[in-house]
Amino acid sequence: MTPDNDRNLTRREAAEFLTAHGYRVAPTTLAKYATVGGGPVYQCFGRKPLYKPADLLAWASSRTTGPLRSTSDKQAA
Repeated sequence: MTPDNDRNLTRREAAEFLTAHGYRVAPTTLAKYATVGGGPVYQCFGRKPLYKPADLLAWASSRTTGPLRSTSDKQAA
């Protein structure tokens, strides 16, 4: 049996996983990123996209700024 953190998630499950971890994302947003680029990496089983939890968290973390003290703080590019 595969550990939960290594299990493949459907797009809906991936969106729920990210939301549960504080990164609110809709399944349709993940679908758009899969089309235009910029989203988390995934694999396909037939036509079904499958996401790894570690890849989802890495993607969400890469889109998150570091600590800021105000809105005028410079954000890392």
